[in-house]
Amino acid sequence: MRIANYLRPDCVALRQQADSLTGAVQQMVTLLDGTDNLTDTAVFAADVRARLALGGVCVGNGLAIPHAKSTAVRQLQLAALTLDPPLPCDTPDGKPLDLLVMIAAPAEANDLHVQVLAELATLFLDTDFCARLRESETPEAFCRAISAREEQDAQEPPSAPSDAAPGAAKPGYQLLAVTACPTGIAHTYLAAEALQQAAQARGLTLKVETNGAAGVNDELTDDEIQAAECVIVAVDRSIPLARFVGKRLVYASAGDAVRDADRLLEKAVSGKAPVYRGGHAFRTSDWKELGREYYGHLMSGISHMLPFVVAGGVMLALSLLLQHLFGRSDITTMMTNVGNATFRMMYPVLAAFIAYSIADRPGFMPGLMGGYLAQLGTTTAPRLGWISSGFWGAIVAGFAAGLAVRLLNYLFRRIPQELDHIKTGLLVPLLSLLFVGALMVMAINPPLGRFNAWLSIQLDGMQGGSRLVLGTLLGGMMATDYGGPINKAAYVSGTLALVDQQYDLMAAVMAGGMIPPLGIGLACLLFPTRFTSTERCSAPQTLLMGATFVTEGALPFALRDPLRVSLACIAGSALAGFITILLGCGCPAPHGGLFLLPVMENPPGFLIALAVGTLTTALLLGMLKKPLKH
Repeated sequence: MRIANYLRPDCVALRQQADSLTGAVQQMVTLLDGTDNLTDTAVFAADVRARLALGGVCVGNGLAIPHAKSTAVRQLQLAALTLDPPLPCDTPDGKPLDLLVMIAAPAEANDLHVQVLAELATLFLDTDFCARLRESETPEAFCRAISAREEQDAQEPPSAPSDAAPGAAKPGYQLLAVTACPTGIAHTYLAAEALQQAAQARGLTLKVETNGAAGVNDELTDDEIQAAECVIVAVDRSIPLARFVGKRLVYASAGDAVRDADRLLEKAVSGKAPVYRGGHAFRTSDWKELGREYYGHLMSGISHMLPFVVAGGVMLALSLLLQHLFGRSDITTMMTNVGNATFRMMYPVLAAFIAYSIADRPGFMPGLMGGYLAQLGTTTAPRLGWISSGFWGAIVAGFAAGLAVRLLNYLFRRIPQELDHIKTGLLVPLLSLLFVGALMVMAINPPLGRFNAWLSIQLDGMQGGSRLVLGTLLGGMMATDYGGPINKAAYVSGTLALVDQQYDLMAAVMAGGMIPPLGIGLACLLFPTRFTSTERCSAPQTLLMGATFVTEGALPFALRDPLRVSLACIAGSALAGFITILLGCGCPAPHGGLFLLPVMENPPGFLIALAVGTLTTALLLGMLKKPLKH
């Protein structure tokens, strides 16, 4: 990718003045407005401001790279701006801004802007080159400087390691990183950008592979892996690690990378990171790392299960809405049957991908069958007595299948290579299925099935104070870590209750997840002196994210002021969960926010819960946060 191909002289302005970062960004939006790449300048400006509110665009050394993906952008385009005098701003190193490059990327371009960010970060590592850009006399000279630098980089042949002089730098990137989160939307890319910015501040070259919802982008090559000094794996779900055998590996969560990327880089360059030997063996003596590893396997299963929950739930909700409006028909019957069938696939998919995460492809089949047996509740008793062991049974099946396959591969490791096809095609599949089948039918399904039946009866019979406490707890958990493990645990609890037709608990979860961004957005409007101008400008986008059940909209605010924001959000969400149960609200789908109001039970009550929880969070923020000094 060549940066010069996307930057035109008419999109460069030199030695301009700006009184705020938002004002500087608006100048670059105006530059792009003169091109034919923007279909709607106002929409793009709003998207840029929304991304600006997330933070992380100031990378230090006087540089900033604001960027946004937008439906108002036809194709990738850049704009550049230099400031004189420099703009005092909240930057990582405290230096004022004097050089900005904006990235305008199409909405359908996956993480194309992250690729451009990596290219810009590599260019901006050269302080002399940055100085030449700042000193450019004309926009044409600015663009020529970038083009000349990229031509120079392209013409320099990489020196082979065997011919390199002693002490010479190795070709390729010094460090590599992989990021992933259960949903592949927010934390995956926030972690990637945080690592890129921290690496640039340290003068390190880093390439980040993102495993997002749209697939893998910037995939690491074998040559890059071979040349790198260390690999940072910042993931909240399991990813294939076999390609990193023999490399020093720093293992962390995506949230760790967002919060403290510099600490991960420090560990990576220290030379003390453990060498990965395969099979996760290098971490088995560290219980914290072992727990994180198996949490990653669990999240891998849950991340593959969630689309079935969401699609099946929304399908059933739409069926209920259509029946309410037009009566029962073949279409609504079809939608109900498809939605219920989708729900029945939840547990097989969960178990299959837990096993796949642990043992790769050989684990998939026994994991799938174990999850299917859990869904059916299969035992040796007559079928009428079967009771599904559900979510917990599927988790046991997934871990049992994955570990059984790894054990069998270890026991059969001395089989001659010419008989390897018998091991992989017959022995491992047959024996792992036999083990998982016996475990589920004989040992797991009978007690867990009875436990699930007892739990369902208890939930059905839970009235008054006990159910109010449960709704309050689930609502508060949704606001605890904004997409982290506690939030996911509460969400999974709500979806399991939804499958069991406990719609009021799903309503408490839905309200609890909507309150943090709604409350923060309202606080920005009610108490503007408590927030920066950038935060205030993001209020409309934050409110929209809350209305559509995107809890991560509160994350940028929580990262800047974790204690006050968390206390206010948890209080508001817990209160909203309490009120939804108190007023008998019900939500028949696991996602959608306010768009689900037509199919909810007691929509006015749900709106009351949202209003009270939102106002509580906003007022607490106004009380806890002090006015900013200007």
